[in-house]
Amino acid sequence: MSRLLPTPDALVGKRFDVALSKMMGISRMKAAGLVESQQATVLGREVSKSGILQAGDTIELDIVEERPEPEPLSQDLGVAYEDDDIIVVDKPVGVAAHSSVGWTGPTVLGSLLARGVHITSYGAPGRQGIVSRLDVGTSGLMLVCKSELAYKEMRRQFAQHEVVKTYHALVQGNLKQDKATIEAPIGRAKVSDFRFSVTPAGKEAITHWDVLERFGEATLVSVNLETGRTHQIRVHFSSIGHPLVGDPMYGANPELSAELGLERQWLHAMQLEFRHPRTHIWTTVKSEYPKDLREALEMMRSRHK
Repeated sequence: MSRLLPTPDALVGKRFDVALSKMMGISRMKAAGLVESQQATVLGREVSKSGILQAGDTIELDIVEERPEPEPLSQDLGVAYEDDDIIVVDKPVGVAAHSSVGWTGPTVLGSLLARGVHITSYGAPGRQGIVSRLDVGTSGLMLVCKSELAYKEMRRQFAQHEVVKTYHALVQGNLKQDKATIEAPIGRAKVSDFRFSVTPAGKEAITHWDVLERFGEATLVSVNLETGRTHQIRVHFSSIGHPLVGDPMYGANPELSAELGLERQWLHAMQLEFRHPRTHIWTTVKSEYPKDLREALEMMRSRHK
């Protein structure tokens, strides 16, 4: 669970690491380490450890803590692609990307390490090798880096939006258009530490979608993300009045979710396309719908024959 710290007036104009050390009562070296590992960031803009804090800046802390007990392992974590540089896992629902405060379930990183998979040491402690994440409640493809070369190059590709990420989502209602783009900034919602919303103070977020199938009360869409904000697909479709089926946090109808047997949002990371970090060959990795999403979709189709 993350913490938000408004910048005190007395620390406006100070270096980020200097201010953070004073606010937390820790050494400047430790504060700099939190900034470099992205466990301490400034909401809404990128600030290095030597960057200057401005009036109104809010610092977000997401500090990885050691777990008192060994984490449970995911036995259902599939592998869609693997070589000496990267591994693309097919993540089941209920598995987090990495350890975080308050999470006691299995993680992708922990489960891979327990299997003896070599993961690069590059990256923040407890998040090494990870260059992009999926929510706990979202299934599908996620790439983890095994080599230092892969970590540097894939982090660059994700940051430059060169990786093509395709999701399938079942959204409530009948979308008017066959394809469109949602471009709206996303930031943390004021009402909850766990929710996000469209807000002028948020970070740029761009979502492209195409209709695959229409059911009247719901629409199956293919989604491509230009950016990778937390809950981006869920927030963007909710913002246009079409929340994901099975997603009550962002306004889904619980009755429809129950009728379809869904206990989470209907959202799956279907395909990753990227240039291989070592060979530079354009690489495509694909996934299939997991059982719960497949059965819910078949039920939806049978309702509208």
